Amino acid sequence: MPTALITGITGQDGSYLAELLLQKNYRVIGIVHPESTVTYEYINPIKDQIITAGGDINDDEFLFRVLNQFQPDEIYNLAAFSFPPASWDYPVLTGEITAVGVTRILETIRKVNPKIRFYQASSSEMFGTPLEVPQCETTPFCPRNPYGIAKVYGHWITVNYRRTMGLYAVSGILFNHESPRRGLEYVTRKIAHGAAQIKMGMTSELHLGNLDAVRDWGFAGDYVQAMWMMLQRDKPDDYVVGTGQTHSVREFCDFAFRYVGLNYQDYVRVDPNYYRPVEDMPLVADPSKAHNSLGWNPRVDFNSLVQMMVESDLDRLSKIM
Repeated sequence: MPTALITGITGQDGSYLAELLLQKNYRVIGIVHPESTVTYEYINPIKDQIITAGGDINDDEFLFRVLNQFQPDEIYNLAAFSFPPASWDYPVLTGEITAVGVTRILETIRKVNPKIRFYQASSSEMFGTPLEVPQCETTPFCPRNPYGIAKVYGHWITVNYRRTMGLYAVSGILFNHESPRRGLEYVTRKIAHGAAQIKMGMTSELHLGNLDAVRDWGFAGDYVQAMWMMLQRDKPDDYVVGTGQTHSVREFCDFAFRYVGLNYQDYVRVDPNYYRPVEDMPLVADPSKAHNSLGWNPRVDFNSLVQMMVESDLDRLSKIM
């Protein structure tokens, strides 16, 4: 039975990845920060099948202890200060967790067991203001916020430990991936939750920013499959993971509200306070390498993703009414 260690196991990606690995008969270890404010909601259904270890990835002694105790075959680093706009409020903390934390894990792997395979969660936010469309593995990085900058550091330190130290270390450059487990601060979940609330008479308006902003949105459950695939290859490499298609916030609203029998134009209010900086070119993936080398393809399309998220919020809200 292989052993996998997941940082950020209580989050959207961590919980889906844990479920996938359990299905593949892994022993799953999850690191949880003892002072974290997140709940165990997403891993509650599998809590009896996993082992959690409380600690901080910026604590060298803790990392040495965990790696020596559990001897993982694979490590998936999903821990990050993960909401890009908020990284301006906590730029130092973002750097400590999202950038330096990666180095600490890699250095611990090198010292404890350099045969451990390591996955780093890189991000399309590293492209920032992209220099070409679509973006692939060779597109230059041009990050625009502390989160994207920290992710660039984490990405390149992973590449360099692979090239210089010979570790099996890969980065998955993941584009936006959503699910019913997405936080309410993200626009996709905000729309799904808002449509459900309005349908159930719990509110009458939904305030959003630029409805014409576009994103490459996929399903998180599909993307964790790509993470696992990256660590099963004979040789380590980096991959862009996305759908290669873009949809606007307006389209997301339209489908979400139509799904509950409403017209979004009657309820959505554009609020300039929610606008993000103007994007010269859209973030959209060229996932050709992942398709051709890994055999990975997304299974959930855009409409199914929106439907899944709205249905989940309708179900959640019906239980509290």
